[in-house]
Amino acid sequence: MKNGETKLLNKQKTLLVLSTMVAFLSLTVACSSTPSSAPNKEGVSTPNEGTQAPAKPTEIKIMADFTITQPPGTDNPVLKEFEKRTNTKLTVQWIPGSDYADRVNVALAAGDIADLIKIPDITTALFRQMVKQGAFWDLTPYIKDYPNLVAINPKTWSNTKIDGKSYAIPAGRPLDGGGFFDIRKDWLDKLGLKMPTNMDELYTVMKAFKENAPDGKKDTIGYTMRGSATIDEVFLGTVGMWKAVDGKLVNMYLEPEMRESLIYQRKLYQEGLIPQDFPVLKENQYWELATSGRAGITIETPEALFRYTMDQWKKDPKVEWTPMISLAPKAGGKAYVPQSTGMNGVLAIPKSVPEEKMKAILKFVNYGSGGEGLDLTLYGIKDVHYTLTDGLKVSNDKAVADSVGTATWGKMFSTPVVDLWQYAAGMPKETYQRNMKITEERAKISIGNPAIGLVSNTDIKIGADYKKKISDMKTQVIIGKITLEEWDKYIDSLKKDANYQKITEEFNIEYKNRLAQK
Repeated sequence: MKNGETKLLNKQKTLLVLSTMVAFLSLTVACSSTPSSAPNKEGVSTPNEGTQAPAKPTEIKIMADFTITQPPGTDNPVLKEFEKRTNTKLTVQWIPGSDYADRVNVALAAGDIADLIKIPDITTALFRQMVKQGAFWDLTPYIKDYPNLVAINPKTWSNTKIDGKSYAIPAGRPLDGGGFFDIRKDWLDKLGLKMPTNMDELYTVMKAFKENAPDGKKDTIGYTMRGSATIDEVFLGTVGMWKAVDGKLVNMYLEPEMRESLIYQRKLYQEGLIPQDFPVLKENQYWELATSGRAGITIETPEALFRYTMDQWKKDPKVEWTPMISLAPKAGGKAYVPQSTGMNGVLAIPKSVPEEKMKAILKFVNYGSGGEGLDLTLYGIKDVHYTLTDGLKVSNDKAVADSVGTATWGKMFSTPVVDLWQYAAGMPKETYQRNMKITEERAKISIGNPAIGLVSNTDIKIGADYKKKISDMKTQVIIGKITLEEWDKYIDSLKKDANYQKITEEFNIEYKNRLAQK
């Protein structure tokens, strides 16, 4: 799958030795009494009737990730607003996203677990081990009482179950409308080219961008190579390495389609249609290539595409970046666009939390995952952080200053709103409407990863080594350091490798069990 998953597996492998500490952990997370008042229709606690004093706020300790420069502080107005609306007292431990997987594993191994903890992936080995030891609440019987949690896509719930039960709440995200190829439509129009529909046509466009330099610069290339694994996915017809074929999971890395993808990318490299230093480029360098006019194709979600290219568009209104709907591997082939995982990690509650407080925590998560609570999660406070203009929520500088949005509060709630990846502050209404139409078209044909949430014990132990070797070999083939014949020899060795084949066997056992539970 993606590099981020490989990195996570490496981290899990290193920290798994700590798991022996877990078997007899005495989880000692402090708890407080739950409000005795009933929720209103939005899930907000209201004072008891009569002369009784308002219920004491429920104290909730939370551990979650953030992916912006600074997380919300203790005096953050959105935090205070959540506390007021939900009758809670929140203590949030914000951890940078780049360090989060490590910190979660350390917290789990030490038994230092918050009342509500974001787990980066349902396949996190130590979390699953602790679940089997009874360290986390089985939420299956309770979810039905929380409408915003019930509303999370059933497929996403299915992909986060362990032994058929829900021990965590998906931090839900839309299944469709995420990252895919984006292209300079103004360049296409200038060169008299049509929107590509398959990889051969995409190559023709890349070549035209380089040779005809629509921006007038001689250093123009075709594609930034951001999200380059998407090229593999178009050829393989699936997200990641697994493809469901006749009720079984097939490792597509071992199939001829992967070789075709490498031949394609090798040609792009040899002809200078992609950056010659792509293996070492950093995130900002991909975007510099796109926004400086040096590249006419990149990959991003529609809303982030607008955010990154907004200044470029403002300087030159003729600049028109457009998300592509789909691509087929070749003419007449099946169109492909990826479906997302449907989540950004999961939210779990340790069994050390009493049942009544656990229910209060579920009510808190339910509030932030729908209705006015979701508006607070994504946009902040109306007329403080955003205003309504022409039917759209328009954020202001205060929203940025107060760290509002998906990079913070959105990490601890479910935010599967259909336009999550389609709208950004300052976006013209026509652009938003175009993005929504593209998303509707994508949803008709999108293909997801059939192995989401499945685990293989062998893969946990040694899979990261194989993934790193395969990734390194792919890069070396593309840049010409090794031959295609050497790749073929390596693939043949994997087909004969008993340990590597055991990974496929174990994933298929898990996959069949999941199908049987549906």
